[in-house]
Amino acid sequence: MPNDVPKPAKYPLLETVLAYRALPMKGSFCVQDVADLFGVTTRTIQTRVKRGGLTSRDLPGRSKFLAIDLEQLLQGCSKPASEVA
Repeated sequence: MPNDVPKPAKYPLLETVLAYRALPMKGSFCVQDVADLFGVTTRTIQTRVKRGGLTSRDLPGRSKFLAIDLEQLLQGCSKPASEVA
């Protein structure tokens, strides 16, 4: 009998946003992927990287982002409940 217990999400915030946008989880994401994920332009993502607000990796081919980089960005974007109302 298979174990029916769901595996906990490795990147819960990223996986939630990807599911909401109907986008697949990837091993790495390019600038256009991240722009699509957040609904912004590629220039916005490039500016965020330049200012240090988002970590990019210099992988072969072009600058890419790992899932952990995007998860950390999402974790840093949360507001306390008192600011949401």
